[in-house]
Amino acid sequence: MERTGFGIDIGGSGMKAAIVDLESGALIADRYRINTPQPATPEAMATVVTELVDHFEWQGPVGIALPSVVRHGVVHSAANIDASWIDVDAAALFGSVLGAPPHVLNDADAAGLAEMSFGAGRGRNGVVLVLTFGTGIGSGLFINGRLVPNTELGHLEYHGDSIEKWAAASAKQREKLSWRKWAERVNVYLEIVDKLFSPDLVIMGGGASKSSEKWLSRIESRCEIAIAEFANSAGIIGAAMAAQSSDIAR
Repeated sequence: MERTGFGIDIGGSGMKAAIVDLESGALIADRYRINTPQPATPEAMATVVTELVDHFEWQGPVGIALPSVVRHGVVHSAANIDASWIDVDAAALFGSVLGAPPHVLNDADAAGLAEMSFGAGRGRNGVVLVLTFGTGIGSGLFINGRLVPNTELGHLEYHGDSIEKWAAASAKQREKLSWRKWAERVNVYLEIVDKLFSPDLVIMGGGASKSSEKWLSRIESRCEIAIAEFANSAGIIGAAMAAQSSDIAR
């Protein structure tokens, strides 16, 4: 019998959902996307969450990945969503519209769960770092397969600001950088991360991973580099996994 779950991945520009085969990580059907409301307030996003669930007529546990530090369902950062999210109990808010509290976790942590279970990090021990390059830079840190939640390494300080503003995929688009120039910035970021954590493997994901042939050859790192296998679907998969597991930090 097929074991399925439901995941929602909330980003700065889009909110995406799908039903997931929990045995393989494959999406059961095409993911469904709705633009993230602007401003991305808790109430507006809760409405979209119900639309995503209703679209699939899903009944059962729901996992939701947020671009935030999330501790026990409560949001503690809001870099790419509205500042009104700070200190909101997201699990309670979403639960009030869904009928049952979902499992809410950091979006890069969710992506990392997918890659470590079914993708480029499957079977890997040691220190593995999953990085997502999109609107910002998300990070999922794993030690011998165990998640260290909420690392948020895109917010490491660089020249007085969060380094993601300088090295995320959105910076390439905003500043009209060539792939070579953007890769140079990514190399600076990887050097900083390497000095802090000495990872055995770095998995590069997020929207930029879909164009890896344009920049991967320009990446220089002491550690092994791999491209994420699930790209923008990883957060959905990991969120669905988290909703069905009691072994993932809440």
